[in-house]
Amino acid sequence: MSRVCQICGRGTQSGNTRSHSNIATRRKFKINLQTKKVDGRKIKACAKCIKTMSKV
Repeated sequence: MSRVCQICGRGTQSGNTRSHSNIATRRKFKINLQTKKVDGRKIKACAKCIKTMSKV
């Protein structure tokens, strides 16, 4: 299974890491996926969605 939130659909994003001399190197920004039980089944949700679900 890929690193995608099953609630919002957010996944890995790409960007640059910048060195001291401003050289750009490609990198990945991975989301904070957690396994959570919702309605008796396990889902992979990002921490942002889990935080929002606890508010409601």
